[in-house]
Amino acid sequence: MKIFFSEHNKDYSSYTFDYAVYALMDVQNELPSIYAQGFLPYSNDLSETREIFYLSRSLRVNLDEFTDSSENRRVQKKLTELDLQLQVTKKEDFDLNDKDFRQLCLSYASSRFSGQAMTEERFEHILQRKVLTDIFTFSNAAGTPVAYIFTLIESGTLHYWFSFFDERYLENYPIGKWLMWRAIDWAKQAGLEYVYLGTCYGEKALYKVRDFKALRFWDGSVWNRDIKLLKLWCKTDEEKLSADRFKLK
Repeated sequence: MKIFFSEHNKDYSSYTFDYAVYALMDVQNELPSIYAQGFLPYSNDLSETREIFYLSRSLRVNLDEFTDSSENRRVQKKLTELDLQLQVTKKEDFDLNDKDFRQLCLSYASSRFSGQAMTEERFEHILQRKVLTDIFTFSNAAGTPVAYIFTLIESGTLHYWFSFFDERYLENYPIGKWLMWRAIDWAKQAGLEYVYLGTCYGEKALYKVRDFKALRFWDGSVWNRDIKLLKLWCKTDEEKLSADRFKLK
């Protein structure tokens, strides 16, 4: 793994000189270490063929401490009647060209990803990434797939990267919450150590914080367990900081 910095904004009035921080993966077994240092996979540049990761405020669940919350149990009970069955498939064994799979994912992305963030071209780019190792397929009682999760699984680590599902279920079921819980539960049962849940910025991300126990967030130095602080940061993310958090101390 190689870490590199890319210069961003400058502010001479407070002597603040911003750099975005990235990591370049050399070999696949570095992935747990990359995630443990707060990095997540970068997929916005479709011409980039290297495995690049960006540093951000992200979330992980410590599975040895994880237990279901009352909200997890409520959601689980609600979804029980659907009897969705899970199949975990290595990417190399999954038919990435299956028409129904692609249609469901792209339809969901078109409707639910703001600002057309998940175009068909980006979807293709993500499918080719080495960081995508396993696809979780959820099928209904008739055997029809109704949801997918794109994941990385490597040496005790699972990254819940993207989920896609049949939006018709949203009318009566909290299926998005359930999918995230089900992935965490699967990882715990599989004896993994950590589940990474992506970035955590803004109030819209607080559902992850409210719903799951044993959470930590990357604060730039450590995996911080101060959830009250995390909630405060999320609620004030839209406010422009007068200086970086170190100076504000």
